[in-house]
Amino acid sequence: MRVLFAPLRWLFDQPYLLLTLTSLFWAGNAVVARAVIDDFSPILFAQLRWGGAALLILPFAMKALRADWPVIQRHLGVLTLMALCGITLFNTLLYWALEYTTALNVVLLQATTPLAIAFVVFMLFRERLTFGQLAGIVVSLIGVVVIVSRGQLQVLAHLRLNPGDVIMLIDVVIYATYSALLKRRPPLHWLSFLAITIGWGAIMLLPASALDLLRGGHIDINAASLAALFYVAVFPSVLAYICFNRGVDLIGPNRAGPFFHLVPFFGAILAVFALGETFTYAHAFGGVCILGGVFLASRRQRLKNRVEPERSLS
Repeated sequence: MRVLFAPLRWLFDQPYLLLTLTSLFWAGNAVVARAVIDDFSPILFAQLRWGGAALLILPFAMKALRADWPVIQRHLGVLTLMALCGITLFNTLLYWALEYTTALNVVLLQATTPLAIAFVVFMLFRERLTFGQLAGIVVSLIGVVVIVSRGQLQVLAHLRLNPGDVIMLIDVVIYATYSALLKRRPPLHWLSFLAITIGWGAIMLLPASALDLLRGGHIDINAASLAALFYVAVFPSVLAYICFNRGVDLIGPNRAGPFFHLVPFFGAILAVFALGETFTYAHAFGGVCILGGVFLASRRQRLKNRVEPERSLS
């Protein structure tokens, strides 16, 4: 990956920091979406998010796109699948699921993403989880459960599957597929890959958006909703996908998977400051479990990286 500014070169070789930033930006996405949930229908919110992200990235990516166009044409099938899974469907289905189920159910189900990634990677590439990865996923998953249940585990006994939960389970597998396919992404400049997946993904979402408008989908434009759109187009879209794609490129999808558990951890912290929610002992205990699990899952790779040269930016 060739970065735009020399000072960013160090950051682009730090997979754990990149994946942590990804989780922070995605946690902000959930908090911001919750704050403006009444201003947009889910499909239109996703359309404006990805359309805005495409408009932001395209001016910077045009030169790389022209140079990589023959490669894009040869790999259009896999790029279409990745754009469909990672852009068009994932957040649209997540926003849609929230219309039928609770945020608690969504967070719990989204926390199964690392296991879904491991399953898809095994099915596609026969790559197994190491003991450290599996242990890290389990420990951090315990932390997620403690946080979302606020330490009252009897809450989990009353959870019931509903249509929104089914949508979210499908969504988890879809994003796991995108994450797994990053292992075999075409040899494109990182700007080309980002622009083609975001731009093509936004285009594929247009028919659903048009149908949503015909059925009465709404957009309420005000200062808060405009600020929310700016945030979701820049941070959890452009910047988060740059960080996530590069992080997976450096350490692989199985090692990157446990970082999904940082999303509810950061979400809880942001909710305390942005939404005035109360920080509890459950948040503290769950946060320790999540951080410990992520460290445990990545520790062997970290040791390996000490003796293996890092991949250079291309």
